[in-house]
Amino acid sequence: MTVSEQYFPQEPTAPKVVTSTIPGPESQRKIKELGQVFDERHAYFVADYTKSTGNYIVDVDGNVLLDVYAQIASIPLGYNNPALREVAKSDRMIRAIIDRPAQGNFPGADLAEIAGDVLKAAPKGQKFLWSGLCGADANELAFKAAFMYYQSQKRGYNAEFSKDEQTSVMANEAPGAPELAILSFENAFHGRLFASASVTRSKPIHKLDLPAFKWPKAQFPAYQYPLGDHEDANKKEDARCLAIVEDIFQNWHAPIAGVIIEPIQSEGGDNHASASFFQGLRDITLKYKSLLIIDEVQTGVGATGAFWGHEKFNLSPAADIVTFSKKFQSAGYFYNNPQITPNQPYRQFNTWCGDPARMILAGAIAKEIVKNDLVRKTSDVGDYLYAELAKLAAKYPKDMQNLRGEKCATFIAWTLESGAKRNQFLADMKMAGVNIGGCAEASVRLRPTLTFEEKHADILVKAIDAVLSKK
Repeated sequence: MTVSEQYFPQEPTAPKVVTSTIPGPESQRKIKELGQVFDERHAYFVADYTKSTGNYIVDVDGNVLLDVYAQIASIPLGYNNPALREVAKSDRMIRAIIDRPAQGNFPGADLAEIAGDVLKAAPKGQKFLWSGLCGADANELAFKAAFMYYQSQKRGYNAEFSKDEQTSVMANEAPGAPELAILSFENAFHGRLFASASVTRSKPIHKLDLPAFKWPKAQFPAYQYPLGDHEDANKKEDARCLAIVEDIFQNWHAPIAGVIIEPIQSEGGDNHASASFFQGLRDITLKYKSLLIIDEVQTGVGATGAFWGHEKFNLSPAADIVTFSKKFQSAGYFYNNPQITPNQPYRQFNTWCGDPARMILAGAIAKEIVKNDLVRKTSDVGDYLYAELAKLAAKYPKDMQNLRGEKCATFIAWTLESGAKRNQFLADMKMAGVNIGGCAEASVRLRPTLTFEEKHADILVKAIDAVLSKK
């Protein structure tokens, strides 16, 4: 019996579409009703989460869709996972939910154990944890940590703040409010809050009308595919992009306190870079005494064939900060240098300092993944799926361009001829019984759960073939 069968003995064996459109009439009615109190314009359909199970999402019209988008990559172990349901019913979880503590001031007696369970899943080399609320929040907290660390290294970690610093910061002026920068990359996505939007470079809609920090961006490698046929060209692309990074460090008008980068640019198009590129970037951050922040919000927790995507790069030394959210169902950042902890309390702080309920869930998710060897199994399924998709790419070269994600488990994507054709493909796939997502302007991305197996891959491949054969 497979892990999916153990978890979900009643999981559907195939999709079922019962309406002539998606959203169907009941979804349309409920979306209109929702629109009276909430901005519903993003809604694809209205889900019935009581009926959704495993790798299948069910909508209020009774459509049963194989879900390879999984709440924008954030469902780790399938809908209504029984192991997680048991954790949700525990006394510890109930206390965390109904008496949510201000953890910084009034930590619960079990907080060290809860945080310890999260840290058991931390990337190699990471020793400490700071908890947040979502991916964008995690990144902004990491920026704060990087800026305070940078200044503390200039001032001396235990040095007192000067009177001038304390006075000027209240006017948002230097030296208390220094001009510092975070370097990000073209096509990056790191969130939609103010600082995170300033380093997001994927689509204008994510940041229009927001005042922005005037921070630099470098170019992320744009590889030619298949990778094996373009090794020399892609090595030159790595060198070109690293040279741009070095030039920015040398010539930007303000010190760069940190560099933030995704192991695979996700929202921006599932763009990959080599281990050599990432090690080169690490070397540059060390040279200029800048912190390397790895954004694992979407790539983390097993989806790429490693628990954390950047672990495949074997960075030496380890990244300074690693942010997380999505599949971990919690958020925050890991770090390894105790001096990244601010030198005084209340500098990295808010009322809740994260959410113990979500931290409990994160620890349980990690435990289930390890117990069932799901990272390895997801990698094996991804190899099988990629091989099948490669056959379709040969059959439909215009509709499956630049197939990418080989040896990255189920973290797979491809590109269509245009954004309009991609959007029509996504709609047609829903009618074929598959909920699937896009990224960048014209790409399709796969983000299934870690309980996605070969039987699910076969259904997905068959649906893609059926949809593309009608074009």
